[in-house]
Amino acid sequence: MLLAWPNKLEYDIPIKHFQGRGFRFDTALVVVVLLVFACTGFSDEFPMVSVPPGFEISGSNRSRTWVSQNGVFAFGFLEGFQRADDVDSLVVGIRYNLGDNAANLPVWTVGGGIRVSENSTVRLSLDGRLILFDNPSGVIVWSSNTASLGVKKATLLNTGNLVLMDMDDNVLWESFGSPTTTLLPGQSLHFPQTLRAPSTKSVSSYYNFVIRRSGELALVWEANVTYWRVHLSSNDVIKEANYDSNGTLGLIDDNGRMVWSIASKDFEDGFVALRHLRIDSDGNLRIYSWFTLLRAWRVGWQAVENQCNVFGACGLYSICGFNSTGPICDCLYQDSVTWGSDMPLVDSSGSGCGKMADLQNCKMKTSMLTLRRTVLYGLYPPQDVDMMLSEAACKEYCSNDTTCMAITSKNDGSGVCTIKRTSFVSGYRSPSIPATSFLKLCLVPQAVLARGANPHNSAKPIPLTSAGFFGHEGDKKMFIRVIFFIVSVTTMSFITIEMFVFWYIYWRRQIIAQERIQFEKYTQMNHHYSFLIRVSFEEIEQLTNNFANELGPSVYKGLYRHEIPVAVKVLNNVFATEKDFRVMVSNLGGMNHQHLVPLKGFCFEEEHKCLLYEYVSNVSLDKLFFGMEQRKTELNWQQRLDIALGVARALAYLHTECQTCVAHGNLKLQNVLLDEKFTPKLTDFGLRSLLRKEAASSSESPAERDIFMLGEMLLQIVTCERDILGSKMHSLRTMIKINEEHKLEDCLESEKIERAIKIALWCLQSQPFLRPSIGEVVKVLEGSLSVDRPPFNFAFKQGMIDD
Repeated sequence: MLLAWPNKLEYDIPIKHFQGRGFRFDTALVVVVLLVFACTGFSDEFPMVSVPPGFEISGSNRSRTWVSQNGVFAFGFLEGFQRADDVDSLVVGIRYNLGDNAANLPVWTVGGGIRVSENSTVRLSLDGRLILFDNPSGVIVWSSNTASLGVKKATLLNTGNLVLMDMDDNVLWESFGSPTTTLLPGQSLHFPQTLRAPSTKSVSSYYNFVIRRSGELALVWEANVTYWRVHLSSNDVIKEANYDSNGTLGLIDDNGRMVWSIASKDFEDGFVALRHLRIDSDGNLRIYSWFTLLRAWRVGWQAVENQCNVFGACGLYSICGFNSTGPICDCLYQDSVTWGSDMPLVDSSGSGCGKMADLQNCKMKTSMLTLRRTVLYGLYPPQDVDMMLSEAACKEYCSNDTTCMAITSKNDGSGVCTIKRTSFVSGYRSPSIPATSFLKLCLVPQAVLARGANPHNSAKPIPLTSAGFFGHEGDKKMFIRVIFFIVSVTTMSFITIEMFVFWYIYWRRQIIAQERIQFEKYTQMNHHYSFLIRVSFEEIEQLTNNFANELGPSVYKGLYRHEIPVAVKVLNNVFATEKDFRVMVSNLGGMNHQHLVPLKGFCFEEEHKCLLYEYVSNVSLDKLFFGMEQRKTELNWQQRLDIALGVARALAYLHTECQTCVAHGNLKLQNVLLDEKFTPKLTDFGLRSLLRKEAASSSESPAERDIFMLGEMLLQIVTCERDILGSKMHSLRTMIKINEEHKLEDCLESEKIERAIKIALWCLQSQPFLRPSIGEVVKVLEGSLSVDRPPFNFAFKQGMIDD
């Protein structure tokens, strides 16, 4: 009995450090715990091996953290991420616990760095999920998705790995399986996992460390530019990339053999206590070592030795160079003049350099600025064009080409001339670079520069010296007065109209800015929005190859980044505003069920609205039953019943398991897709409120209408007949005939078909209150609930059911 006390304290006692909502305990146990805590006191850092379901940490008391048994790692709300100008600025994750805040680097963050407010709470829920939610709304921002897996405790291991385990200490989920910015010793990277550089100024980073399907390690900017890679033999079959405690990053093949490795310069140094591999916000990959005597992190290896070789190292309109202290960033063009363009000279990238003038709005011709020993490249999009031209011919070509913004001519004898057709330009310079670049600028006239230098300069009026111009002195004075009055009225009218126009434009911008701020605050509180991608219609056209492969009405197949197949649904007649549209898709994107097609992204423009779904490789039920006659026999009775049950479970999830009831609104065979294992997946759900105004109905709700359409679909699945309601007697006779032709000897299978038919007829009742709930439909199809015959006054006759 005494040996059981430590385990009881370890798993079941709520500790003040976590502000836990404890379970019900024996009175004696609570008294003992209170006595122990009264003697020892409470600590902001409490080392525990494991915590049970129910424990939580609040953002309002973020100084309290959960520390690993060896004291090296801590889990909780991380310090150093909050900013005074940002409400949602806290991050939950794992950091080092080395005393000094500068040394306590984060090694893993929830959701890749989701920012939340101090009203948020992280909890190990009673159903086994590790969740991050907002108070008091209770909106779940992030979840480990481990419900019903038997999670009994959470453990922060001495390796820095946060694991969820069952009663037998089997690991059901681990933070090592979803790396964010860092690899710790013993952690591996598998395709398609990536490390993403930390965000800066609430802007997601463009830099990623990836392991490709071929096993190649690479540093990439977006998915377009690779600026560092590991070259491998074509014969190597890579299983994973592993980082060990000696500071070695290696690639392991299927036989467990290390085919490539790189080590820190302090390899096997006895003074190094800790190491980790991290991709930093500047886009470089580094191995860091902790020297206990110095109590500081030191770089033992970095992938890109020359920081200027990191793509976009200094941001837009900037050049990367070196001085005596190391790499520095300088503006591409110092003397920006606003005369050449009416566009605001603001750099949205945060580099602080002025935007280049819009060459389309130049008031005069353009000129070419020469940049010696400099290489320029385009950032958005990074698609430069190479030509074989001399330096003079290269400059002349760009001068005459209106689409050319900048060029770089190689002086290494290759004769390569690189054309930049985007104004979003960056670059790097070095005395050893054999290249000359030319930047196209608006030509500023000398008169403008002179007035800018001498603001007091004014032109003298030209006198009218013609004596015969006026008949006499009185008419001359009257004429001058009239001219002065007309000029004054015209000038005042013009100024008044101009002020009104400027005021109206300013007012409209303020209104739009307020709406954008309100929506951004909502999306920061709504966890679903963080997982959706937003693409432009131009990107939609690119990934669908101009809508070349049509899967169905307004549905097209496309390939997203890394050749991931997606299905693009083009929406017509969308009545929702942008805010309502994005709120709706964020809710739909958060729905996760094995029988629902996941929503991956969206496009919202004034003329174009689209949704991106996960691509399902097989066909729809409609095509299987009525479009491909030779494939009808592929489905046996059990497979049909499984499909019907899967559709019902998906509808039950929409009606009862979401925060609010979501009606499908368009339940039909075309919207039930089958994968390669004939698993049904429901699509097109929850779109009625976006596509058109829902008509008010006093007889049935949208959910009750879903039940009716489900009943029609169940009969279609069983009978393989499309027109069930139009020819009820014929459909049932056909169904009975099929039953006799197949000579079903399996009594259990016959009972399942009979249950499906009866519950379908109940769903087709004309009175909504007579129809079953979706939960009852699922239980009947599962066989856990019996079903009676429908009423006698139903359209189908009693005799047909008894047959």
